[in-house]
Amino acid sequence: MDDAFTENVLLAMEYERQRKEPPEGFPKLPLIPGGRYTDPEFQQLELEGLWKNSWLYACHLDEIPEQGSYLLWNKTSSPIILLRDKDKVVRAFYNTCQHRGGPLLKDAKGKVDGRLVCGYHGWCYNLQGELTSIRDKRDFVDLDLSSRSLTTVKCERIGNWVFINENPLAEPLIDHLQLIPAHLQQFQPDNIRLVHSKSYDVDCNVKILLDAFFEVYHLSSIHQNTVDRFLDHRGTVIKLWPNGHSTMITPNRNPEWVDPGTVNMAEIATVTEIPTKHNMSLNFYPNLVSPMTNTGMPFLTFWPVSINTMQVDCHWFAPAGEENESHPLWETRIENFERILYEDTQFAPQIQESVESPGFEGVTLNYQERRIYHWHEELDRRIGIERIPEHLRVAPLLESYIEKT
Repeated sequence: MDDAFTENVLLAMEYERQRKEPPEGFPKLPLIPGGRYTDPEFQQLELEGLWKNSWLYACHLDEIPEQGSYLLWNKTSSPIILLRDKDKVVRAFYNTCQHRGGPLLKDAKGKVDGRLVCGYHGWCYNLQGELTSIRDKRDFVDLDLSSRSLTTVKCERIGNWVFINENPLAEPLIDHLQLIPAHLQQFQPDNIRLVHSKSYDVDCNVKILLDAFFEVYHLSSIHQNTVDRFLDHRGTVIKLWPNGHSTMITPNRNPEWVDPGTVNMAEIATVTEIPTKHNMSLNFYPNLVSPMTNTGMPFLTFWPVSINTMQVDCHWFAPAGEENESHPLWETRIENFERILYEDTQFAPQIQESVESPGFEGVTLNYQERRIYHWHEELDRRIGIERIPEHLRVAPLLESYIEKT
């Protein structure tokens, strides 16, 4: 980003350190109803209105590197194929034959020879999803093969990162992300390579763990021997952006501090001062959190499995270059991050039990935690406020705090 953004953030950090109370006029945030974390009907509204109506990170090009390479993706309870076609364009289809719904692919990933064949009755599609041949065509009356192509899923990229959206009417990814792409360009997304991926199962509602990554109010409690040693949570600058997106920039206690797990790792020369010297965490609404740095970054994606279980995926990316992707410090860096992730997840099952108990009415939030409220406001917009029972709604209060430029 430009010098004006850097200056704005540095001034805001100093303001945050010095303030004695929330800014004048900031509203008292109402309770977020506890039922949003426990009510099965609300979870169904969320599945339809959010998870099947959002741009979601799906994979990196390194996972489907060649013509015919594919990956099966099933994070929203829909079976989706991600593949590279004959022109190496990334496409997404439901893994659903247009005959009687049989799967076209069964292995989690692999490579096909230029066609997709249903194992049930042998219907055959090309890599553009067009039906090209069927068995015993003589037995079908006036079957138009051109009308039975695979159902596509919207699929777009930012650099080497691939996103999908199950809403066929969704606005283009670049428009939906609003201010985020301008912040991403400094990280050269066309040159980012995949280093490592791992999934972690957690016994809580997905929003419970997401909430933890939208604030730093908890640092001095559960990260005393890790993150709190080098981050100054009282100077944190939060920016709320349109469409539910946001960023949280937490200053290092010492601006010259360098993460020991990144010493001498390759740096992206175009990364600006704020992500280089401080902790800048982006939220791509709804579920991607990334603390972006000049030596690479993780993408943390949070997925619901059931009403009280979820999975978090951690994908690590490095600047392009074989020596960067195989740097010996990656193992140490990932282990250090896993320790921090464990600290964030250690109470999650107990919190889930607590929010299900009669002793919990709702989530009480302060000024530092306003990203959580912002996230929930957007959730109600996605679902449609009229579809949500009145006792489970959140009042829209933060519109005037959303930065449009």
